[in-house]
Amino acid sequence: MRNTKRATRLHSKGELWGLFILLLYTSPLSCSSNFSHLIYKIKEGLPKGTLIGAVSADLKLDLSVNPPRSFNLELKTASQQYVNLNNTTGELFTSAVEIDREALCVESHEGQGCAISLDVLILPQQYFQLVKVKIIIEDVNDNHPHFPVDEIRVSVPENAPVNARFAVEQSAVDPDIGIHSVQTYWLVNDYGVFTLDVEENEGGELTPFLIITEYLDRETQAEYVTDIIAEDGGSPPLLGTATLRIIITDVNDNCPKFRESQVNVTVYGNTTKGMQLARLQAYDPDEGANALITYTFSERVTQESRNLFHLDTNTGVLKLAGKIDNNTRKLYKLIVLANGPTCIPEVATVTVHVIKQLSGPPVVIPRYIASEKDGVVSISESEPSFSPIALFTIKNTEPQQKIECLLEGTGPFRLLPYERFKNEYLLETTELLDYEQQQDYEMVVVVRNSHGLVVNTVVKVHVLDVNDNAPVFKQSFIDITVEENNPPNTFLAQLQATDADSESRGEVYYLLGADAPTIFDLDLSTGVLIVSTSLDREEKETYRFMVRAVDRGTPRKESIATVIITVQDRNDNSPRFINKDFTFFVPENFPGFGEIGALTVTDADAGENGWVALSILNGSDIFVIDTGRGALRAKTTLDREQQGKYYVWIEAIDGGEPALSCITMVTVLLLDVNDNPPTVLFPQSNQSYMLVLPNTLPGTSITEVYAVDRDTGMNAVIAYSIIKRTDGEPGSFDIDPYTGNITLRKALSNRGLYSLWVKVRDHGQPELYSTVLVNLFVNETVSNETLIQSLLPRSVDIDHGELPPDKEGRKGEQLPNLCGEYQVLLLALTVTCLGLFLTVLSLVTFICCKKRKPKKKRLDSEIPLNLINQETMDKSLMEISNI
Repeated sequence: MRNTKRATRLHSKGELWGLFILLLYTSPLSCSSNFSHLIYKIKEGLPKGTLIGAVSADLKLDLSVNPPRSFNLELKTASQQYVNLNNTTGELFTSAVEIDREALCVESHEGQGCAISLDVLILPQQYFQLVKVKIIIEDVNDNHPHFPVDEIRVSVPENAPVNARFAVEQSAVDPDIGIHSVQTYWLVNDYGVFTLDVEENEGGELTPFLIITEYLDRETQAEYVTDIIAEDGGSPPLLGTATLRIIITDVNDNCPKFRESQVNVTVYGNTTKGMQLARLQAYDPDEGANALITYTFSERVTQESRNLFHLDTNTGVLKLAGKIDNNTRKLYKLIVLANGPTCIPEVATVTVHVIKQLSGPPVVIPRYIASEKDGVVSISESEPSFSPIALFTIKNTEPQQKIECLLEGTGPFRLLPYERFKNEYLLETTELLDYEQQQDYEMVVVVRNSHGLVVNTVVKVHVLDVNDNAPVFKQSFIDITVEENNPPNTFLAQLQATDADSESRGEVYYLLGADAPTIFDLDLSTGVLIVSTSLDREEKETYRFMVRAVDRGTPRKESIATVIITVQDRNDNSPRFINKDFTFFVPENFPGFGEIGALTVTDADAGENGWVALSILNGSDIFVIDTGRGALRAKTTLDREQQGKYYVWIEAIDGGEPALSCITMVTVLLLDVNDNPPTVLFPQSNQSYMLVLPNTLPGTSITEVYAVDRDTGMNAVIAYSIIKRTDGEPGSFDIDPYTGNITLRKALSNRGLYSLWVKVRDHGQPELYSTVLVNLFVNETVSNETLIQSLLPRSVDIDHGELPPDKEGRKGEQLPNLCGEYQVLLLALTVTCLGLFLTVLSLVTFICCKKRKPKKKRLDSEIPLNLINQETMDKSLMEISNI
C-alpha cells in the first residue's frame, strides 16, 4: 500500500522545484546585459537530434544582422558530450550519447535534481554575450525495482500473535526518483495468514512489514514460500521480484505423551540382575530442546522399589537392579513420569508381577553350529535343507523330572531331540532359505519342567545372501521409436533391470551386446541409451540388438533384453525422377489420350511422405498425366505441321508436411507422317500463261513449277513430271524432276497455246501428289489477250490412271486451307509482279516498234505473262519454305 505521508512529501518537493524554476525565469538579470540565464527541461533517454531549446529565439536575437552572430560553447566539458549546438541558429539538440539520469547524477539525492550546465558564447565581439544554460534532466521510469538478494528469509515464532509485524529488511531499491521509485509491496500468495504493510522512515525509504493475520502452528506447517513483489509508480508500473521464505520457529507448546500409560511386566523369582523388564516411550512433537524428555520415578515410588528397579532417565528403560525375594511381595506398582521443559509431567504406571519359584528352573545352554555373533546366528541361503543351526543342552533338572522342549515361532525350522542323548535338542532348517523372501527370523526355545517353570531362550537367525539371482529387465523386448534426422546424442530410453540380491550382488550395470552398432552408447550405471549420430530412415529403418544387465556378484550373473529401434520417417527427401529430363518421340496424328510415354518418379520417404502426385505446370490444356502410372497423354491428336516440338514441365509433389517437390522437363517430338501433299505455289492458277517467243533456242529455261511440302524428310522431297501435253508439237518441253525447271527441248515451229499437265509428288509412304497446268503461248507478242483466254483449257482428262488423292481433291485444285501468312505473302508477290509485268510489257512494245532483234544470249523471250518476277518469286518461295 502507498503511504500518504510520502505522497504529500513528494507533492511538496514538486511545488518547491516549480517555484524555483519560475523564479529563475522571472527574476531580473543581476549582471550586465551581456549575461543571461536560460533553463530547459528534457526527459532522459531522448534520441539523437531532439530539440532542447533555441538560444537565439529565447533571447529574441536578430539573426539577420551583418556580420552574422555565431554561437559557441565556451569549453569542452563533460556535459557537452550530451548536446550539440548549432553555431548559426543557436539551437541545442541531443547528441548521440544518450542521457541516463541515473548514471549522470549518480551521487545526487532525490531533492537535488539532475542538471547539465553549459556556457554559450555569442560572437563576434560587437554582439558578445555569455549565456548560462541549465538543462534539467527529468526522470523517466526506465529502471525496475530490484531486491539485493534473490531469497529473503524471515523467521516468525509459531506463537506470534495476530497483527504481529516483522520487518523485511532486504527491501527493494530503484534508481529512479519520485513517483518512479518503489511505491508499494505485495505478496503473490499470502496463504490466508499473512499480509504486507509499508512504512516510510524519515529519509523517505519504504520498508515492507510482514503482518500475521491468523494463528500459526509449526507442527502443522513449518515453512511458507512465496514471492514478494516491489512495484514502482510508473505508468505502466515496473516490478521487481524476490523469493520470500517465512520460517516458523518452534516454541515449547507441546508436552510429552506416553504411547502406553499402563505397562504389565512378569518376573520370575530367580530372574538375573540387570535384566531389562520394559521400555517406556513418550513423544513430544516439538523440536530441539523443546522436545527433550527425561524419565523419573514419582515421589510415591518407595525407596525399596527404587533399590529393586532402575529407570534410565534418558531412554526410559526399566531394568532389574537387585535380587527378588520370593517371600516379600508378589506385586510392585511403579509410577513413571515423562518430564518436558515447562510441562506438567506425563504419568505411566508399570505393574511388575513376581512369580514364585518353587525349585530351580531348567538351564538352557545353547551351542551354535552356524556362525553366531551377538546372539544372532547367520546361515547362507545356499545351505541345503536340514542344515544344523544350534544344539541346546538342558541342565538343572531332577532325574525324574519331565522336561518339555519346544520351538515357538514361524519359519522353515524345527527342534527335535538329538539321537539317543537325553536333554539334547537340535535346531535345524526344514527347507531351503531364501534371502530375497525373508532375511531374519526370531524364534523362542521354550523349556518347561513338571513344576510349571518355564525358561525361554530367544534364537535369532539371519539369512546371508548369495548371488543366486540374475538381473531382470523390466521388459525383455524394448521397443523405441525415434524420428530420423535427430540431433547427435539423442536420448532414446533408460533401461531398467532389478536384482533381488543385496549389496554388490544386487548392483546392476549395463552393457551393449556384441551385435549393437557403434552409433549407440549405453551408460554403464544409469542404463541411459543414446544415439551418437543422426539417423537416416532411408539408410536403415530398424535397428535390433541385444543389451546385457550384469550384477557385481561372484560369480556374476546376467540377463539380456532385445532393443528394437524403429526410425520414424520425416519428409526429408524430395521426389526424384529416374531421369533428369525425358524425351518422347511420337508420330503425329497419334490418337487422343494415347500413352505418349511414362515418367518414373521415386521418393525415398515412407507413408504419406513417399506418396507422389504428378501435375503439369504448363500445357495442361494439351496434355494430361496419370499420377498412378506417370503416363503422359495428349488430350487430342497432334499435328507436326502446326507444332513439331513441345516442352512440358512436370512437377512431382510428395504428401509430406511441408510438401517437397521436384520438376523435370519432358520434350515431346512429333515424328512426321506423310499427311500433306505438295502445295504448288507457282504457277498460281491453271488459267495463267506465259509468252514464249518462237525464236527461243532449244535448252532455254522457259519457266519453272515451284511447290512446297509441309512434311519433313522424305515426305517433303518433291519430284516433278509432265503427265499430259496438249501442245501442237509433242515433246517440245521437258521438266527437271528435281527442280521443276521447264526448258525448251526443240525449236518451236508452230505458234499457239501449249498446255502441260505437271504432276508434283512427294516420296512419302503413301505417296501424295498435286497437279498443275502450265500454259505457254508461243507468239511474238500478245495481240489479243481475250483470244488467249478463250484458248486456255477448262478441264483436261488425264488418262494415266493417276488420280489425285481425296485429300487433294480434283486435279488443278488448290489446297483449301492455306496458311494466312502464305496468302498475304502471295498477294504481295502478285502486286509486285504486276508492276514488273507492266514495265516489261512497255519495254517489249518499244523494242518491237524499233524492229530490233533480241540477242540470243539474253533470255528476252522468257517474258512471263503471269505477272510474277522470277527472281523475286524464288526468293519469296525460299522464305516460305523456311517458314
